[in-house]
Amino acid sequence: MLVRLVAVASFLIVAPVVASARPVVVELFTSEGCSSCPPADAFLSELSRDRPELLPLAFHVTYWNSLGWQDPYSLEAATQRQAEYSARFGDSPYTPEMVIDGQKGLVGSNRRAAEAAIAKAQKADEAEVAVSAVRHGRTISVTVGRGAGHAQVVLVGYDAGHVTNVARGENTGRTLRESNIVRSIQTVGEWTGAPLKLESATPAGEQAAILIQSTDGAIIGAARVASIGL
Repeated sequence: MLVRLVAVASFLIVAPVVASARPVVVELFTSEGCSSCPPADAFLSELSRDRPELLPLAFHVTYWNSLGWQDPYSLEAATQRQAEYSARFGDSPYTPEMVIDGQKGLVGSNRRAAEAAIAKAQKADEAEVAVSAVRHGRTISVTVGRGAGHAQVVLVGYDAGHVTNVARGENTGRTLRESNIVRSIQTVGEWTGAPLKLESATPAGEQAAILIQSTDGAIIGAARVASIGL
C-alpha cells in the first residue's frame, strides 16, 4: 500500500492513501471515414488527456471501409463489440457512438449527455470487483478479487495517439488526431466470483487495460496495466 509521510514536530505520522475508485470506461465507436466522427474523437482525446478517473477507448469499426477510406485502425472485433451492444440496447450500430461502462449508449459528440452518463456511473452503487494487472516484459499478470456474479476478463491493447492525413472519403483533406486507439481486444479468462489470477501475452498496442465485463454487458471492474521491469 502506498503511504504518505507527514512530519509533525519531531514525530512521523504515517497516513494511508485511500485507493481511488476504478476508472469509468468510456468506449467510442468511430471511423476515419465518418465525417460526423471528428468532434467525438476530439472529445475522447480531451477525456484521455484531462480525466485520469476515466478509461477512454476508441474502437474503430470496419463498416465505413468500403465507402472511400480504409481506416488503418479498424478492427472487426470492434465492429462485433458494437453489434453486441446494439443488440442489448435495441438499436442499430452507428458512428460516433459512445458507451459508458457497458450500460449506456449515446451520440459520441453529445458532451452533455456523456458527462451526465459518466457522473451517473461514478455514483453507481452496483457490485464492483477489484482488478489489477502488471506487465512483466511480454507477459501480463492479472489479479481479480472476490465478488458475486459471472464475467469475462477482457484484455485491451491500445495506442496513446496517432495523426492521420485522410486522402479520400468523407474526411478528404482532413488531418485527424486521435487518442487511445484500440489495436486489439480479447477475452483472456472467466471470473465466477472467486479470486482469480491469470497470465496472458501482451497484446498489440503500446498500452493495455483489463475490463471485467458481466454477462449483461455491464463493466464491473477495470484497470490500466502497469508496467515494471521495462
